[in-house]
This record gives sequence, C-alpha cells and structure tokens, in this order.
Amino acid sequence: MTNQKKSINMKLHKIFLALILGLGMMTSCEDKLDITNPNQQTSGTFGYTANDLEESVIACYNHIRMEGTYARVGYNIDVMRGDEAWNASQVWYRPFDDLNEPITDEIGQWSWRDWYYTINVCNFVLSRCEGDNASLSQQMQRIKGQALFIRGLAYYNLSNYYQNPALITDYGQYSSLDGLYISNHEEGEENGFAQYDRVLDQVEADFAEAMTLLPSRDEGGQWAKGRATCGAAAGFYARALMQRHKYSEALTVLKDIINKRYGSYKLMANYGDNFREGPAYENNDESLFEVQFLDLASQGTDDEWTPVNTSANATQGHAIESNFGPGNYGGWADISASPWLYNLFKAERTTSNGLDPRLYWTIGTYEAEWEGFEYGNKCYTENMTPTEYVVTNNSYGGLPIAKNTNLRTGMYDKVVTGLHCGINLRLMRYSDVLLRAAECENEVNGPTQQAIDWINQVRNRAGLANLKLSDFTSKDKLFEQIANVERPKEFGCEYGRGFDLLRWGFFYSADRLQQLKEHGAFNFWTKADYESGVYTYTPKDAVDYATCSKSSYDSFLPGHEYLPIFQNTLNDNPNLTGNSANYDTDNSSYFSQKGWTVHPVVNL
Repeated sequence: MTNQKKSINMKLHKIFLALILGLGMMTSCEDKLDITNPNQQTSGTFGYTANDLEESVIACYNHIRMEGTYARVGYNIDVMRGDEAWNASQVWYRPFDDLNEPITDEIGQWSWRDWYYTINVCNFVLSRCEGDNASLSQQMQRIKGQALFIRGLAYYNLSNYYQNPALITDYGQYSSLDGLYISNHEEGEENGFAQYDRVLDQVEADFAEAMTLLPSRDEGGQWAKGRATCGAAAGFYARALMQRHKYSEALTVLKDIINKRYGSYKLMANYGDNFREGPAYENNDESLFEVQFLDLASQGTDDEWTPVNTSANATQGHAIESNFGPGNYGGWADISASPWLYNLFKAERTTSNGLDPRLYWTIGTYEAEWEGFEYGNKCYTENMTPTEYVVTNNSYGGLPIAKNTNLRTGMYDKVVTGLHCGINLRLMRYSDVLLRAAECENEVNGPTQQAIDWINQVRNRAGLANLKLSDFTSKDKLFEQIANVERPKEFGCEYGRGFDLLRWGFFYSADRLQQLKEHGAFNFWTKADYESGVYTYTPKDAVDYATCSKSSYDSFLPGHEYLPIFQNTLNDNPNLTGNSANYDTDNSSYFSQKGWTVHPVVNL
C-alpha cells in the first residue's frame, strides 16, 4: 500500500470514528434532555405519589371557596331560598328570593359550574386511590377520605339546588366541563327525582366511607384544623339521611356524635365566637366543618371569582359580608333579615329578662340593652342611635344582617367589598347536631324528654328558660317549635334553611306555603318617607302579609323550589334533561308517594 493510500485510509478512519463518537454524544445528550418538565405536569404524569395527591386535596378545598360554591352566590342562593331573609337590592338576588329563576339566567348556573370543577378534582384524587382501603397507608386513607367528603358535599349541594344533576364518579368520564356529556336520567323517567335519589345514594355512600377513613378532630390534632374529619363526615351523613326522611338512621349517627364517637364537640359559651375572624375563634370546639378563608391582614389583592383564575396574589376571602353589608357602610346592600325573624327574637326574653344574645350577632339593630354588651351599639365603628335606623338598602330599607360580617366586631369602619371577608363560614355546628337529634327523636318516638333535653342545651347557651315536655302534647307541636322557633333563632340568615324547607315539604302544603309567605313578608322603608309621614311603621315592626309591600314567595311557581338547569348547559349536552323548575312541574306527588307527610301548622 502506498503512503498516499495509507494517508487516505487514516483520514477516513478518523472521520468514521468522529462520526461514531459524535452520534454517541448526540444520543447521550438526547437521553439526558429527555426529561419531564415539572412545570408542565399533566394528569398522566401527576398524582402517583402521596405528596402529589396532598396538593390535589388542597385544590379540592380551594374549589369550595369559589363564587358558585361558598364564596358568594353559592352560599347566598340558599340564604335567599329561606324565609328569614329577603332580597333588599331588588336586582341581583331577586330571582332567587322570588323562587322564579329563569332558565336563561347564567348566574343560576354558577353553582353548577363550580361544584363540577370541585368534583373533577375529587374524582382525580380518587382515581389514584385504588385498592382496598385497608391496604392504603394512613396518609392515603386520609387523602381518600377528604376527597370523598368534598365530593359528597358537592353532590349534596347540586342535588338540593338542581334536583337531577348528572352523576359523575369516574374521572375518565369527563368530556368537557361546559357540556358534561353524560345523562342525568334514564329512559321512561317522568321526573327528576329518580336521579335525585341516585345522586343522594352516592352522597350517603361518600360520607359513610369518609367516616371510616378520616380521623376525629381529637386524633388528627393540628392536622385536623380546617380539614374534614370523621365528625364532619358523620354530621353531613346525618344531614343527607334526613333529606329523605331516614330519621331513625340519622338519629343513630347523631347520637354517636353526641357520645363523642367521632370526636369531642361542645357549644361555645359565647354564641358570637362562631362568627368572628381569627385563630382564637375559628375551627373551635363547636365547629364540625367550616370553609377556611384568610384573615384580612394576610390576604392578597386579587379577587378570584371563578375556578379558572390562578392569581398567586388572590385575596382568599369571601363576599358574604359585601352582600349583607348596609349601603351606607360600603356594602352592596343585597340581602336583609326578615321582620319575622327579628320579632321572633323579641318575643321571648332570657331568664334574666334580657334579649336573646343571638339577636345581637344575627341582625344589626340598635337595642337599648346592647349598651355594654359585647361591642355595644355600633355598626362597624359608628355609634348607632334609637332613631337613626341603619337599613341595608337606602331605597328599599331592610334590617341589616350582622352574621358572618364584621358589623359587630369593630375590626374596621366599613365593608371591604369583594372577596375580602376573612370570617370562616361554619357550615355545621354542634348546635345543629343537637337540634337535628331532637327532631329525629321526635319523628321516631314522638315528644320525649330526651328530645327536650337536647333542645334545652341550645336554649341554655342563649340564657332562655327550659322547655317542658308537658307543653308538647303531639309530635306536630314539638316539630313546630323546632322548625319555626329554635332553628331560625339559632341559624337565622345562615346557609341551610332552604334545605330544611325542601325536606319538610313546606312547598307542597297550602297552609305551609301561606306560612312561608307570612314569614317572608316585608315593607319597603326610607327615612325620608318615614319623616314626612308617608308611613308610620319602622323597619323593625311586624309585617301584616295582607298589607305588606311584598313577600319573598308571592311569585313562587310549583317546581321552583329548585333552580332550573341553565338552558345553555342543556343546549351543550343533548343527554341532559331539565328539572321541575325548567318545566314548572309540581313535585308534591313525589313527596306523598314516598309516604312522607308535611306537618300541619300548629299554633304554639
């Protein structure tokens, strides 16, 4: 071989080696660069570790404090459906107050939207918690239990707002949050209650399973602060059972809560401690479950009204105070307490001849006896007077709601509007356990001393005299006391009254519907007209339904005890059908076919 050929061969050999080395280096580089970007996680790559799922559980909790869940509209829809509050703005909440929400009003769809966002996250978590519960680690059991509880909470709301929501329990079933391409009925079903029963069956199952997976508040310690526990699951399981008159089963669960099987609960000595902001009051001994909102000083500045907002500087408060707050103090002046509720408080004095302290925390009125009581006769930081009536709305009047606001705390001088109120919303308190236990005991066994004793625990905290069994000679009479005296005074202007009216069937009885109209009656009031003598009544006076300005239930149509399913949602999903509110269908036959009866009105 010549030297020239050798030189060429050597060059080719070197080139070949370089190519091999180069390709090897490229392959090596490609291997090193073929990694998953942690900032671009998907449902296919995320959620396979307990730490991932802990983040998803936090997302579940975050969704229950959205616009349509509990931060504003989702909470206030039920306040409006009750008879102890009315729409003072005559704009924003009028259809919810009048129970005639049109199928074209998108606001009525916000709860549907936000609860399905919540369910989607819960279903994702549950899809990663497969296998027998006993084989799961304690951490995974708690993760699964919380997701089950929040999904149960979501469907509890959806079923009792919309009657026949679509039931989705498999994460893989989702096609679109807008369309939800799944049916909410089976062929041949004549009304939405078959679906209602299916959904509530799932609600009961979710809460019952969560009870077995979650620790009590005592066992959970610091972990349990603000989280769902077995006590929270048990409380809502009893609520779900009562919604379909399963009183005997609910009574067993409620007795177990009272007997501390699911943790230790007790009434706070000061009723007002259930409606204040801050760690000294929130997640207290009376609270079974509450929605967590950041205290004002620790919030961001960006209001996040929908689930798709992702601001890192979110306020993380609620707007209930904005809705309740008087217009003169910066509130939106939307919702007022009914004169019926105010005068119900005034009808019974304490054993020391004082006013029921729950009035102070429920309705923002001046009362001579409030001088020296708690924060005194102040509205925010302004002194109230006997003649300068503070009304919710300057044009329509209305008694301002103090509950879940800072009207009585003196934290600031006016409402900080938007999603800024930091008071946690207590969704279930131990007083509810006691009064529900009394109701179930009465339904199962008639008036008993045990039922009276449970009621008296709640009354004693307010300083009221004990009820006597001898005063209640029938089941109907004790029910009337519970439904229209004890519960309104304990839970007035809180979320939950609308759910009660549904399960009691008050919309399916002429005398009960008339009673609701009387409770929901109000008069418009302005200071100028009062001073000019156009009328002589005040916002506090009892209202005669026959001569009132308006009642919340005047325009009620059968079937509209539920919200209609938004027409655009039905258009998006041809598999969905409307409910009784879409078609103005009378639901009384479902109630009677179940064998349930509406308690007749009884004079106490």
